[in-house]
Amino acid sequence: MQQVPIFPDVTLITPTAAMTAAVHGGRAKCLQRLVRLGMPVPPTQALSFDAVLRCAKGQMPEVNTLLGPFGDMPLLSVRPSSQDPDWGGPGAILNIGLNAKSYKSLSARVGEDAATALYLRFVQLYAVHVARLDPEVFEFPNLTGVHALNAALDTYEVEADEPFPQDVGVQLTEVLRSMARAWDGTSARLLREAKGAPVDAGLGLVVQAMALGVGADESGSGVIQFVDSMTGQPQVTGRYMSQGQGRDALNDRDGALYLTHDPRGTALEDICPEVFSELLRYGDISRTRLREEMQIEFTLEDGVLHILDAVRVHRSSRALVQIAVALASDDIIPREEAVLRVPPNALSEMLHRQVDPTAARDVIVSGIAASPGAATGRIVLTANEAQASAARGEACVLVRRETTPEDIRGMHAAQAVLTMRGGITSHAAVIGRGLGVPCVVGASDLTIDRKRGENVAPGGRRFAAGDVITVDGTTGTVLAGSPQMLEATLDESFQTLLSWADDFRDIGVRANADTPTDAQTAKNFAAEGIGLCRTEHMFFEGDRLGVMREMIFAETADDRRAVLDRLLPMQRADFEALFGIMAGRPVCIRLFDMPLHEFLPYDKAGQRDLAEQLAMPLMAVTDRVQALSEYNPMLGMRGVRQGIAIPEIYEMQARAIFEAVANVVLHGLDVQPEIMIPLISAMREVELIKARVDAVAAAVQSETGVKFTFKLGVMVETPRAALRAKDIVKYASFLSFGTNDLTQMTYGLSRDDAGRFMSVYVQQGVYEEDPFHTLDLDGVGELLAIGAARGRAGRPDVVVSICGEHGGTRAAIGFCRAQGFNYVSCSPFRVPLARLSAAQLALEARIETRSHHASAVSSA
Repeated sequence: MQQVPIFPDVTLITPTAAMTAAVHGGRAKCLQRLVRLGMPVPPTQALSFDAVLRCAKGQMPEVNTLLGPFGDMPLLSVRPSSQDPDWGGPGAILNIGLNAKSYKSLSARVGEDAATALYLRFVQLYAVHVARLDPEVFEFPNLTGVHALNAALDTYEVEADEPFPQDVGVQLTEVLRSMARAWDGTSARLLREAKGAPVDAGLGLVVQAMALGVGADESGSGVIQFVDSMTGQPQVTGRYMSQGQGRDALNDRDGALYLTHDPRGTALEDICPEVFSELLRYGDISRTRLREEMQIEFTLEDGVLHILDAVRVHRSSRALVQIAVALASDDIIPREEAVLRVPPNALSEMLHRQVDPTAARDVIVSGIAASPGAATGRIVLTANEAQASAARGEACVLVRRETTPEDIRGMHAAQAVLTMRGGITSHAAVIGRGLGVPCVVGASDLTIDRKRGENVAPGGRRFAAGDVITVDGTTGTVLAGSPQMLEATLDESFQTLLSWADDFRDIGVRANADTPTDAQTAKNFAAEGIGLCRTEHMFFEGDRLGVMREMIFAETADDRRAVLDRLLPMQRADFEALFGIMAGRPVCIRLFDMPLHEFLPYDKAGQRDLAEQLAMPLMAVTDRVQALSEYNPMLGMRGVRQGIAIPEIYEMQARAIFEAVANVVLHGLDVQPEIMIPLISAMREVELIKARVDAVAAAVQSETGVKFTFKLGVMVETPRAALRAKDIVKYASFLSFGTNDLTQMTYGLSRDDAGRFMSVYVQQGVYEEDPFHTLDLDGVGELLAIGAARGRAGRPDVVVSICGEHGGTRAAIGFCRAQGFNYVSCSPFRVPLARLSAAQLALEARIETRSHHASAVSSA
């Protein structure tokens, strides 16, 4: 049995000291690495997580043990050391140990002015952050030098009811206790948990001898890094502050010096070329030995260089990818590690414009982040207004209570979409992701005043049509005005990283694409095919909506066929374009799946216009609309039910597909058509549709003389289809799980209305996550596993996939890998994220296998 090592509460950082980031924090462990690399790090003591936890409870470590390495009259700093630097921590406290005696000694050494400034700074920091006194009473704008220092000491005695502590042990103990308790506070805990820290995340502290940064010869402090934080490209950046401490160089940029030769002013390279050369050398050592781009904090004391700290360079998503690729290209890290270092969401930020993190944000309302990216435009309230705005070349944001299929053209025209209702799989969310349009849904605190043409936000703020707003679909917020933006960046490193990811992943990735534009986007992102083409969306393009409405009002099957014959060439052209763009990759076309009433206008004005177009009485139109309306249309006359009850629609679509296949083949192109039947719940449904599709395929082959093959499968969206998969695959060569509807039917939830109460359910632990956002692996996942297993039992070579919006998420991809699915399909702009996630999951599985093997060998 392996013995768990016991670490002391306080550890002097040496090359051989027993230390880990999990016990002492990342900063402490990094300082040990710097010591091992021969960098001039001042003497440092590290307090473990357990020791700091006891400090918060008043159980302090032995003071003599803490102060032992620092000699007589030490001057010290204390900095936090959490396991992950992104989790933050209390601010550093400098110059601990300054008192009347050391102040006198320091004055003789560095001059009274410098010593006074350091002592005053310490008193103010201690008073505010340790003694928790009012910061305003320690501001003395009319006093300087010794007068300000004496005022601070007198004020401390009045406010704290005791003199400023003169014992260095007392000062250090109180600083440690204060920082430990600050970490344990409610606000700090919630803040770090929001950044991904576990509830029980620990804090270490490092106590370090001060390198003062003030002195007779050249002294100061600075920070240096060797890549640009925004681009990740090699570039020396940072600042140096002569006669300064800590991060003064960053806080007072006007008084700071540049690092490299610069025509705008004096640089560290000019006044201390040897020191600058040393910093460059340390940067190179850090990169190669720590295998990371580091920002180094340093101090000069009388011309002598000290390295105080080194942290990972803060970086944008673009820089994160560039740095990982550069390190792998220089053989510093393997390609596998480069792929694992980049979180998939970083790619999402690169794919879309984003609000500049440094920009001011005037938040109007918050909702659900449904489609990433940010866009600015003038408010429009209807799809027609959006199209008119686009025609004038004006950017607009389409604001609706909720979107319907009639709004698709407006969504195409708009720069962003905002809805009051809906969830992550609502119509607006799904279409927004497919188009790559920023979208926020479920902003229920916003209301539309249609009479005034205004949107009313929380607090009574009103925004009229024409006002400029910004939709941030990455964070789910809506902002007033037009904040500064960061442009999308798909550079060479982006493509390189994804090409490496493709070498490691073991599951296919396709795209959901409804239009040639979508298909081209999918191809640009290296999708392996189209996993879902929703053909009903094609009927809203151009003049097709009017033709579709004519078909709905046709009285007989022959009349419907006559109208559909006008749609056939349009559909055929759509499919030819898709096949041509995908160039031999599989294209899975879902047959029509939409309640017919959604093609009809729901308001009186629209119904009146339709009556004029069809030359029919208004009453006949309204009667037809009412006749087609259903209590629950998502569970009503749609999908395969329409294909069986109104066979002319599917027959037209099948002919359009096969004629497109024949035309493409005649032009010498490869094509892999797949036809998918939606909303299946019984084997007989598949049998009926397959017979009709096969008949159309045979007819087209006979008419054109072109032989072709195709696959026919089903979209598994009902629990019964999953349970009866063994029967269904007798007539289906693939099963594609539509997790949007399957989740809806499994839970008995409306995905468009669940947003009203979902946050309450998640907060109270009813659901761990919104099941429309994160695939429910326990409930819906079990249906997927049952369906896949039973499908394979009936047909061993059946192809299994998911094509719902969950398909691009890491959890769903991991589940599909574990169940042996052939591929996942997601919106085009999620394809890069899915490729990276799939690679990371495969690599993590490989690492875990090696670990188990190593453990088994060691146990043997």
